[in-house]
Amino acid sequence: MATVTELKAVLKDTLEKRGVLGHLKARIRAEVFNALDDEREPRPPLSHENLLINELIREYLEFNKYKYTSSVLVAESGQPVVPLDRQFLIRELNLFEEPKDNTM
Repeated sequence: MATVTELKAVLKDTLEKRGVLGHLKARIRAEVFNALDDEREPRPPLSHENLLINELIREYLEFNKYKYTSSVLVAESGQPVVPLDRQFLIRELNLFEEPKDNTM
């Protein structure tokens, strides 16, 4: 018969493999930030430049599968929950998207 310690270890391992544990930890962090945030001292408005910078950081985090870190960034920064359109970012930053090379 399995001990309580063994059951806890298996449960933790299962939750980690499914990504649930990381999601819960990130959600708790975000809620702690929200609870500690002093609402009497308002955040400065999110400037257009910071909105774009935050969005680039979010895209980097999500590309690298740092979705929990991304969720904390959104909660803390006041960034819109829905990501900005990639074509909008390309236009705003005067970038161009290179065509994908399908020969590899």
